[in-house]
Amino acid sequence: MRVGAELPPLEIPITRTLIVAGAIASRDYQDVHHDAELARQKGSPDVFMNILTTNGLVGRYITDHFGPSAVLRKVAIRLGAPNHPGDTMVLTGRIEAVEEDTATVRVVGANALGRHVSGTVTVTLTPRETVS
Repeated sequence: MRVGAELPPLEIPITRTLIVAGAIASRDYQDVHHDAELARQKGSPDVFMNILTTNGLVGRYITDHFGPSAVLRKVAIRLGAPNHPGDTMVLTGRIEAVEEDTATVRVVGANALGRHVSGTVTVTLTPRETVS
């Protein structure tokens, strides 16, 4: 972990199933996350991803990069352009600070409409326990 290091990008295809499953898993039953017709009636071209699904994908991006000893300490994100079915969100990251075994990573996720998510994640690498 070094300040300025870039994490490799992660492309995530945004499917209707991902959007609906994420909303259901996070108990977000707002119709705009599962009913395309009602989403259109409310001004959206289709259903769109909720913030909890985005939060989970950001966490996955960090833990996939840092490995099984990574512990998320803080995730602070802000949403921008929506993720709709058929989009591809590309997550990128850059290490902004390192203190001992803890790093702060700036994360951005963009799709064809622009920036979907931006924020920071604080992650600690814990020593791996060995099994005898």
